[in-house]
Amino acid sequence: MLHLATALAAGEKDVSADTPVVPYIPELIFGLVVFGILYWIVATKVVPRLEAMYAERTAAIQGGMAKAEQAQAEAAAALAQYQAQLAEARAEASRIREEARADAAAISAELRTQAQAESARIVAAAQQQIQAERQQAVVQLRSEVGSMATTLAERIVGESLTDHVRQSNVVDRFLAELEGSAVAGQH
Repeated sequence: MLHLATALAAGEKDVSADTPVVPYIPELIFGLVVFGILYWIVATKVVPRLEAMYAERTAAIQGGMAKAEQAQAEAAAALAQYQAQLAEARAEASRIREEARADAAAISAELRTQAQAESARIVAAAQQQIQAERQQAVVQLRSEVGSMATTLAERIVGESLTDHVRQSNVVDRFLAELEGSAVAGQH
């Protein structure tokens, strides 16, 4: 190229000037040698390193994908296990709630039965106490009515009724007549 530039500057007309691109042979040889050396360096040093890096990168990506797939499979298995445990826990909680409800119903029924039994016992005790008090009141009333009747009879009859057997017979007869008239009056 240098030769072509000098020839043009000198105004010489050369054969190579007829062809638009004619390389200078020493430059061509030098360019080919340098290209060969560069090709050899790239082919022996750079390309193997690039291939190794590419292989490593491909292996890392494929390994990463395999690891990701494995992790995804493990995550899916863990999710399935979690869901199974959650379903089992829900079933267990439901079972416990049902047992608690059944226990509460049983306890409620038992307490109700105990309360009814206690109520019946209290009512029976109260009735017995009322009956005992009634009997005591009847006995006390008989005694008082007997003494009052005896006093009244002594005043009416005019004789003394101090004999206990006689007094008791008069009182019993009087109370029997009184009860008989009370029963007849109610009907």
